[in-house]
Amino acid sequence: MPKLAAIVAHLDQHLRHAEVTDYPGAWNGLQVENAGEVTKVGAAVDACAATIEQAVAQGIDLLLVHHGLFWAGVQPVTGPTRRKIKAALDGNLAIYSSHLPLDLHPQLGNNALLCRALGFKKCEPFFHAKGQFIGLQTKAALTRDELSRRLEKVLGKKPHLSPGGPKKVTRIGVVTGGAGAEVARAAAEGVDTFITGEGPQHSYTLAEELGVNLFYGGHYATETFGVKALAAYLSKRFRIPWEFIDHPTGL
Repeated sequence: MPKLAAIVAHLDQHLRHAEVTDYPGAWNGLQVENAGEVTKVGAAVDACAATIEQAVAQGIDLLLVHHGLFWAGVQPVTGPTRRKIKAALDGNLAIYSSHLPLDLHPQLGNNALLCRALGFKKCEPFFHAKGQFIGLQTKAALTRDELSRRLEKVLGKKPHLSPGGPKKVTRIGVVTGGAGAEVARAAAEGVDTFITGEGPQHSYTLAEELGVNLFYGGHYATETFGVKALAAYLSKRFRIPWEFIDHPTGL
């Protein structure tokens, strides 16, 4: 039976948590510990009440998430925050979070895996933020409609499109999650098509004005890849079972 401390040490190193700069509220790494052993791993996009409660009910004692418990920063342990932490502690559930380190990981990352699922063979670093490239870009020769069909097949939902760019795309940038507000940065890096999860209202018209195709595949849908891959990786390395806890937001 693997020890939690050994798994955490391996994950911290493998995901390069000490090297990757992230948002202050991310708190990458172990956020809640259990009694010290791991028998079953769970993967979820968000550390919310629903996923924590389901993990406990399914006998999971290590939950891997992309969005952790502390995005709002320091806060009183009252109300929903207290209930989530109490549920984890009562259920002997450890919670481990990885945000940008998991987004940009070359093998297990959301961006790399989404690009692979879309059939992009050769990708290069893209979208410089917080001192590092967090996305990927690729050259392509396909129509905007074909790209939309690929996204729908991979994500299980039709993407929302601002068709500001060419009908035949040539350079595609990918940043999963909520990067839509940065469509101008994507355009400045030379892509004619930008794939992300979601963004603000004004990004639609801004994409039109910039001459860029802007695809919104859904924040949640574009960020299921990394936690699944991370859990599968741990399962193989430490010989423990894993499950994905699906709690889609529709956003």
